[in-house]
Amino acid sequence: ERDINVFCGVQTITMKINFCTVLFSGYSETDLALNGKHGDAHCRGFINNNTFPAVVIFIINLSTLESCGNTLVVSSARGVNAYGNISVVQIGNVSGYIDTPDPPTIISYLPGLLYKFSCSYPLEYLVNNTQLASSSAAISVRENNGTFISTLNLLLYNDSTYSQQLLIPSTGLPLKTKIYAAVRATNLDGRWNVLMDYCYTTPSGNPSDDLRYDLFFSCDKDPQTTIIENGKSQMGRFSFEVFRFVKHKNQKMSTVFLHCVTKLCRADDCPFLVPESMEKYEV
Repeated sequence: ERDINVFCGVQTITMKINFCTVLFSGYSETDLALNGKHGDAHCRGFINNNTFPAVVIFIINLSTLESCGNTLVVSSARGVNAYGNISVVQIGNVSGYIDTPDPPTIISYLPGLLYKFSCSYPLEYLVNNTQLASSSAAISVRENNGTFISTLNLLLYNDSTYSQQLLIPSTGLPLKTKIYAAVRATNLDGRWNVLMDYCYTTPSGNPSDDLRYDLFFSCDKDPQTTIIENGKSQMGRFSFEVFRFVKHKNQKMSTVFLHCVTKLCRADDCPFLVPESMEKYEV
């Protein structure tokens, strides 16, 4: 089990197999293939002799992951998220195996090699309009967790065309100014859409600040907030009006930080995850 390392990335899944074990078992790197696809050169790995020990590397592109027989299973689970709210989250699990071919004879004196792997992507993330933290996947034997957080951005715009990003003047924005916000996915496979689940504000950059004001969560929303698009593309859009935190009454400006708990959902499944009352808010 220590002979395979799995890296669950945003665009690709990479497996590295200890080549010494392959050689010791009587095989070469060309004998290994994904999911028994030994006749397809695209499903074989390549050797890297620049490491110790040498490794056979397999790379799966997430946009074409089924081409070599890998499996994507998307499941939905209902539970409590990090903020104590009940929510439905989709989990994408990519799995498969790498093996050696069966011999054409009845018996064999060579061991059969079989490496199973899986990458699980919990599709709920906290996106901030402050610096976006990218979480890298750690190395794991056989299975691992991945994240798409580095593909998500929370952006602010001037108007409903979403063509020009908002520039906040040094004197601050006037109260009641309408702000257009968007959570956008970039460089992400087209099978996923963006679904905003919970957007809120805090007076500090800490998303766990006890003092917060909710813009919307599921069917509940602030009266000045309008949900424009949600779960229908790789951009979720909404608008809200500028306000101040009362605790900043002795300051010239009130600083507001925006945070969104965002899900990725399979495009075909998104309509079933959007609350009916939220659909009514969309225009």
